[in-house]
Amino acid sequence: MGKLVEALEREGYRDGESLFGAPYDFRHAPAAEGQANRELSRFRRQLRALVERASRANGDKAVVLVSHSQGGYFTMDFLRRSPLSWRRRFVKHYVMASTGAGGFVVSMQFFASTGNDSSSSPPSPATAMSLPSVGRTLPSRFTALPSPVAFGDDTPLVVTRNKSYAARDMSAFLAAAGLPPDMVRLYETRELPVALNLGAPLVPVTCVNGVGVPTTEMLVYRDGLDGTPEVAYGDGDGVVNLASIVALDKVIGGDPRQEYYRSVRIANMSHRGVVSDPVALQRLVGENLVVTSAEDTRVM
Repeated sequence: MGKLVEALEREGYRDGESLFGAPYDFRHAPAAEGQANRELSRFRRQLRALVERASRANGDKAVVLVSHSQGGYFTMDFLRRSPLSWRRRFVKHYVMASTGAGGFVVSMQFFASTGNDSSSSPPSPATAMSLPSVGRTLPSRFTALPSPVAFGDDTPLVVTRNKSYAARDMSAFLAAAGLPPDMVRLYETRELPVALNLGAPLVPVTCVNGVGVPTTEMLVYRDGLDGTPEVAYGDGDGVVNLASIVALDKVIGGDPRQEYYRSVRIANMSHRGVVSDPVALQRLVGENLVVTSAEDTRVM
């Protein structure tokens, strides 16, 4: 987020005064309603306190929340679990960058891989989660798996000699990839319900995504899931598929309770480029973050 921070500072924001950071532990992921997650609960408490403190320090103004990639899932979870009256009081606008509504196909390759050290590093945002054996069991890895919300029930995403796997077949795919039953159940009971029930945060939202970059759309394994797949590419930002980006229009924009929703798609822009490329930053800051004014408070 460094380049974005610099761009905002050029617009008059000041670190610790009107610009604040909210780091999170990428190993964790939002859990289904009614299920405990101490790390996420602590993050929500800290973020709520930060928002309120930032508001007080700036004349009780509502804040603008900004997230990138996986941070979008944390922020959506935070907003949906916050009282609506609190959201309306403290959140003026939420800008979600490089996040789809239904995961991305390349994440399935990470699970299929045996995790040998010789394997090539996967692209952001999952590079840090690709460690041998450990990475396959991090709850946050499940968040990135394709959801039927975006990819439908029948679109083949992984194809082997004997079987094809669509978004609805994710449990069978994970089992075939060698995950133990308890980890498959973790996906089914904690992360899949979150993906299926992702909904509008009911605060003004602008979604900013790159498109026009070749993005893994289907993986074909001819020698088993532990082999090297042939990759069919489609549209997206190089990580998040266009189908997941388009699904935002339905998941957020399609909710009649969502009063303001805007989707901005930047041509030929990568996942990271949305918050680092000069052209994207000009668009992001000029058309979205300064929709309100440079006197607002940003929490990122």
